[in-house]
Amino acid sequence: MGVDDKARNAGEEWQGKAKEALGDATDDRDLEAEGQKDQTSANLKQAGEKVKDAFR
Repeated sequence: MGVDDKARNAGEEWQGKAKEALGDATDDRDLEAEGQKDQTSANLKQAGEKVKDAFR
Protein backbone atom coordinates (compact mmCIF):
# COMPACT_ATOMS: atom_id res chain seq x y z
CA MET A 1 0.00 0.00 0.00
CA GLY A 2 2.50 2.53 -0.91
CA VAL A 3 4.01 3.65 -4.12
CA ASP A 4 2.04 1.12 -6.18
CA ASP A 5 -1.32 2.41 -4.97
CA LYS A 6 -0.29 6.02 -5.42
CA ALA A 7 0.89 5.35 -8.98
CA ARG A 8 -2.29 3.45 -9.80
CA ASN A 9 -4.39 6.34 -8.44
CA ALA A 10 -2.40 8.88 -10.44
CA GLY A 11 -2.91 6.77 -13.57
CA GLU A 12 -6.63 6.63 -12.91
CA GLU A 13 -6.71 10.39 -12.51
CA TRP A 14 -4.93 10.90 -15.86
CA GLN A 15 -7.34 8.49 -17.56
CA GLY A 16 -10.21 10.51 -16.15
CA LYS A 17 -8.71 13.71 -17.48
CA ALA A 18 -8.29 12.12 -20.91
CA LYS A 19 -11.90 10.88 -20.92
CA GLU A 20 -13.14 14.30 -19.87
CA ALA A 21 -11.12 16.04 -22.60
CA LEU A 22 -12.27 13.55 -25.24
CA GLY A 23 -15.87 13.92 -24.14
CA ASP A 24 -15.57 17.69 -24.32
CA ALA A 25 -13.96 17.56 -27.77
CA THR A 26 -16.59 15.20 -29.17
CA ASP A 27 -19.48 16.84 -27.29
CA ASP A 28 -20.16 13.52 -25.50
CA ARG A 29 -21.50 14.61 -22.11
CA ASP A 30 -21.67 11.05 -20.79
CA LEU A 31 -17.97 10.45 -21.47
CA GLU A 32 -17.09 13.82 -20.00
CA ALA A 33 -19.05 13.03 -16.82
CA GLU A 34 -17.43 9.59 -16.59
CA GLY A 35 -14.01 11.24 -16.79
CA GLN A 36 -14.92 13.63 -14.00
CA LYS A 37 -16.18 10.71 -11.90
CA ASP A 38 -12.91 8.82 -12.46
CA GLN A 39 -10.90 11.86 -11.38
CA THR A 40 -12.97 12.30 -8.24
CA SER A 41 -12.57 8.65 -7.36
CA ALA A 42 -8.80 8.81 -7.85
CA ASN A 43 -8.56 11.97 -5.76
CA LEU A 44 -10.49 10.36 -2.90
CA LYS A 45 -8.21 7.33 -3.02
CA GLN A 46 -5.17 9.62 -2.96
CA ALA A 47 -6.59 11.40 0.08
CA GLY A 48 -7.02 8.04 1.80
CA GLU A 49 -3.39 7.20 1.07
CA LYS A 50 -2.29 10.49 2.58
CA VAL A 51 -4.30 9.80 5.74
CA LYS A 52 -2.71 6.36 6.03
CA ASP A 53 0.74 7.89 5.58
CA ALA A 54 0.02 10.46 8.29
CA PHE A 55 -0.67 7.70 10.83
CA ARG A 56 2.49 5.73 10.08
